Amino acid sequence: MMFSRIIATSAIAALFFAGCCEKCPEEKTAAAQTPVASRAQQSASLPERPVTLSLWTEHAPAKDSLEAFVRAVTDSTSSDFIPVERRIAAFDWDGTLFLETAPTYFDWMLFEHRVLDDSTFKPSKQQLKAAREGREKKVFPGLSAERERMVAQAYKGMTLSEFEAYVRAFMAEPQPGFTGLKRGEAYYKPMVEVVKFLTANGFTVYVSSGTERYTMRPVVMDGLGLPPRQIIGSDVVVVSNNQNGADGLAYTIQDGDNLVLAGESIIKNLQMNKVTALAREIGYQPVLAFGNSGTDASLLNYAIHGNKYRAMGFMLLCDDLEREYGNEAKAEKMRAASEKNGWIPVSMKNDWKTIYGDSVQKAN
Repeated sequence: MMFSRIIATSAIAALFFAGCCEKCPEEKTAAAQTPVASRAQQSASLPERPVTLSLWTEHAPAKDSLEAFVRAVTDSTSSDFIPVERRIAAFDWDGTLFLETAPTYFDWMLFEHRVLDDSTFKPSKQQLKAAREGREKKVFPGLSAERERMVAQAYKGMTLSEFEAYVRAFMAEPQPGFTGLKRGEAYYKPMVEVVKFLTANGFTVYVSSGTERYTMRPVVMDGLGLPPRQIIGSDVVVVSNNQNGADGLAYTIQDGDNLVLAGESIIKNLQMNKVTALAREIGYQPVLAFGNSGTDASLLNYAIHGNKYRAMGFMLLCDDLEREYGNEAKAEKMRAASEKNGWIPVSMKNDWKTIYGDSVQKAN
C-alpha cells in the first residue's frame, strides 16, 4: 500500500511539472539537459524492491502466518493496524538468529579461547577446569551466578574498545563444525531475511539474549546491521580505569579515563529477566517475539498476552540433522510447548531452503 501511494504521488507530481514545462519552454530545455549522473541519483531515491522471504519454502506455515500478520498490521484501513512506533519485534539471539550447536554458545566458545588459547591470560584453576571440560568432553556448566562470575573475570581490566577488538578477532576465525563459515558469519540466513523483512515494513527490531551485551554487540551489528541501542544482553559491571573501587556515586570521570570491564556479572538476561529488560529499555510491549528454547518462554508470552495490539510468538525448532546439528528431542519438546502456549513453530528442516547458504557445508 505504501508503495502504491508513493507511485500515485509521483504520478501527480509528474503531471504538475509537465504542465509547468508546457508553459515554460526554457525550463523544459533545462530539464532535457539534466546530467545523466543527476538523473541516476534521482532514480536511486526510488523505493527498493520489496523484501521477500525467498529463503523459506513455499507456503511454510510460519512464513504464511508472518506475512499475513505484517500485511494486516501495516494496512492503515485494517482493524489490526499498528502505528510504526509500536511495531516492536524482539528476537532471542543464540539458536534463534545465530548458531548455538557447534558445539555451543558463542560466548562460551570465546571463554574457552581466552582460557586455553590466549597465552597473555593466566586463568584460575576453576576457569581452566571448566574450559577443558567444555572443549574436550563437551560438558558445559549449567546456568549459575558462579559461572557468570567466572566468565566475566576472564576479561577483567580490558577496555571496551580492547574487548570489542578481541571479539572481532575471534569472529574472523573459522567456525568449527562447518566449512566455508567464519564464527561471526554463523547467522541463519532465513532469519536474517525475517529481520530485513520486518525492518522494511516499519518494525523496530531488538535482539535480547542471554549472551553478555558487549560480547554480542559487534556480532549483531555486523550480521544484522542493528545499532547498539537495539541490542540487549546480560550485563556486567563497567568502571573507569582510575575509579579504584570507589562507588559510582562518589567518582567523577576525568579526561583520559577509559571504561574497563570490572570482571563482575550483574544479571543474566534470560526468562523473566528478558521481560523486565524490555520493559526497562524499550518501554513498549513487543507485538512479535522469536525464540528457540524454554528460556525464551517469558519473552514470547509477554508479547502475545495482554497486548492492546495483535501479536504473535514464533518458536524455532532445531530439527535439521543434515544441514545442522539438530536435536530432535528438544525440537519435539518445543513443538509441544508451542501448541500449549499458542506460539507458531518454525521448522529448520521443513521451512527453510537453506540455513547458512549454499557455500557452507556441515563438516563430516
